[in-house]
Amino acid sequence: MIKDNYTVIGVMSGTSLDGIDLALISFKKATNWSFKIEIAQTVVYPKTWLNRLKNLINLGTSELNELDEEYTTFLASVINNFIKTNNISNIDAVCSHGHTALHRPELGYTLQIGNLPQLSNLIKQTVVCDFRIQDVELGGQGAPLVPIGDQFLFPQYHWCLNLGGFANISSQENTNRIAFDICPVNIVLNKYVGVLGFDFDDKGILARQGIFHQKLFNQLNQLAFYYEKAPKSLGLEWVKTNIFPLVDSYNLPINDVLHTYVKHIAFQIAKVINQKQNTLVLATGGGVFNDFLLEEITKLTSNQIIIPSKNIIEFKEALIFGFLGILKLRGENNCLKSVTGALKDHSSGKIFNIKK
Repeated sequence: MIKDNYTVIGVMSGTSLDGIDLALISFKKATNWSFKIEIAQTVVYPKTWLNRLKNLINLGTSELNELDEEYTTFLASVINNFIKTNNISNIDAVCSHGHTALHRPELGYTLQIGNLPQLSNLIKQTVVCDFRIQDVELGGQGAPLVPIGDQFLFPQYHWCLNLGGFANISSQENTNRIAFDICPVNIVLNKYVGVLGFDFDDKGILARQGIFHQKLFNQLNQLAFYYEKAPKSLGLEWVKTNIFPLVDSYNLPINDVLHTYVKHIAFQIAKVINQKQNTLVLATGGGVFNDFLLEEITKLTSNQIIIPSKNIIEFKEALIFGFLGILKLRGENNCLKSVTGALKDHSSGKIFNIKK
């Protein structure tokens, strides 16, 4: 049923594996869309799940299918606990991204685990999920999907920059929304800081202490992906093939790796946002808490980097996947060909209702 008010739970698990983000959000449709994040929480992965998800890329088909079943059950328990703990009732849907296991759009496939039909019965709610597959089937990248949310929920910004496992960005170009992945961020930084026994580099302190390595910096910037035109997207497979072997070949101290890689991220981001001068850049995602990274980006641009409220920084993707789910329920386009390169704009995702 089409209506003007919706309450949903948005659920997101990113490639940086910092946990499952859950957000209870109310949306209102008037002339424009408005929203309010009512409750938000990140559930950190237990070590057993963290280790299993890190190894996804090495699993065969049957092992992936088995893990998909188990992850769906685990995800359901996380969502049920969020609903019970916060006394949540009368929601329109749970809108879940799942967790990316494989993403090779150039080969015609993508897989997000945790999107099986039984999720709806396990949580006793309507579920909207699996937003990427249809786009890939239509010849698109299946990513990024957040830009339509940027367009409708954050129209006052010239650039919407997300600093998560990967840096991705969107902007309005005349009547089209343009978006693409820029470079890996936390998926690389967290791997190397893990060697030192940390989950992440708090405020970028460890990176700040390192020494810049010009040759590694130059080689990173010469990777072919950075010269491709949008639409384009990145996955863990690309990082394992292109970034890790290159970085490891230098055998540098970890602090020097972090320092040099942060400067690489800043360079690639500035190269994009400097295409427009004197603009507002909304920055969200866990990378925003890396002070050293933000300083390095700011040094390279005259544009104004805007840091929003903590809830939007941390839960913007959960918020927008909630919004994508609403658009799907309304039968409206939630995936843009100008962003993904698909054959057409479309209403992507699957709707699972409770079986009676």
